[in-house]
Amino acid sequence: MTVKTLKEVLNKANKKKYAVAGLVVLGWEDALAYTQAADETGIPIILQAGPGCRKYTPVSILGKMFRYLADQTKTPVVCHIDHGYSVRECLEGIDNGFTSVMFDGSKLPIKQNIKITSSIVKIAHKSNVSVEGEVGFVGYNEGKMSIGSKIEEVELFAKESGADAIAISVGNKHLQTTKIAKIDFDKISAIEKITHSPLVLHGGSGIPSIIRKKLARNYNVAKFNIGTELRMLFGNTVRKNILRNKKSYDRIELLKPTIKEMTKLTKKIIFNIGPAI
Repeated sequence: MTVKTLKEVLNKANKKKYAVAGLVVLGWEDALAYTQAADETGIPIILQAGPGCRKYTPVSILGKMFRYLADQTKTPVVCHIDHGYSVRECLEGIDNGFTSVMFDGSKLPIKQNIKITSSIVKIAHKSNVSVEGEVGFVGYNEGKMSIGSKIEEVELFAKESGADAIAISVGNKHLQTTKIAKIDFDKISAIEKITHSPLVLHGGSGIPSIIRKKLARNYNVAKFNIGTELRMLFGNTVRKNILRNKKSYDRIELLKPTIKEMTKLTKKIIFNIGPAI
């Protein structure tokens, strides 16, 4: 069994100066592709079940699927609940085999964010489950605007929440289809002066690969959430395959080619931010 906690994987990444990809899962095909990429590269990954995934498939099923894939994989795999907006969502993940949960209190006042996060941490740590928190608000492309992380709030959160990793807002955005994010390196440096916690950047698809690599090698950014660029490849591959097989109505035949293509792109992504060869 290679299942690991987020704390185990990210602390090692920070120590060795690399980052780990938090890969957004929507179904069997992409989850299988991600674990195949991990095996073929020998680089750890984080399988992430976000709100959309959990709305479509029950957490009890996702937990079993993630654990099954981790058991088949030689490389460490973290099973992670992404963007849990309530204590209930995080506890559901803990109860169903996830080794890491994220409480997203980014829309709450910092004191309330800390209070709820710390209550989850106390429960999670008893079950050897890690907790990721968020300070500041990471916005959405063509959606809600970001609110940058405040240094004093990150410091307070790091000292009082007990979270194992902290997601920050420093120019990154969710759902960017092009790599146009402008990262505030000075703010990251300032954050690193007040906490040694592994840092997380959501919206990794919008960050140029060369910048992701720089952040992984030279800063305490230990996790990039990657979803949009992988979803785009999945969708484009399905469209092409439908056009090539207009008479096919076999779901497996139409979706199976996505696994090979997703594996190739995932390998490229995790090589870029992973351990230096």
